[in-house]
Order: sequence, then C-alpha cells, then structure tokens
Amino acid sequence: MIETYKRQASFASLKEYCHHSKADAFMEVTEWHNGEGYDILINSGHNVQHFSMTLGEMQLLQVLTNYRSDK
Repeated sequence: MIETYKRQASFASLKEYCHHSKADAFMEVTEWHNGEGYDILINSGHNVQHFSMTLGEMQLLQVLTNYRSDK
C-alpha cells in the first residue's frame, strides 16, 4: 500500500542569523511524518548539510548548547 501525506516544514533565510553565510543561504526543518524527529537542511552558500535528528537527540543538543560548566 502507498500512503501520501503533506509534510510540515519551516524555512528561513540564514543570512539574518549568521554573518558567515551568503545572501541566498537558508535553513529548512521538516517534521517526520511519525512526529518523532526532524530532517534538517542547511545551505550556507559555502556548503550544504543534511541530517536527521530524533526528538531526544534535539533535546540533548539543546541541553548541551545551554550548559555552562561554571554553574
């Protein structure tokens, strides 16, 4: 059986957030159909990165980026 569905995605220009990126750089985040993670596409103009993360991986990434060892 073949199933079709619409994908939920968010897209934004990267230039407003990263001065290293080129004018046409962007980021797109697409939610998995099962709701358990995301596909991330980053085109900085210099290179293209595409990777997937589960919700747990994204949560730990947020914890680690907000962690300070001097607490």
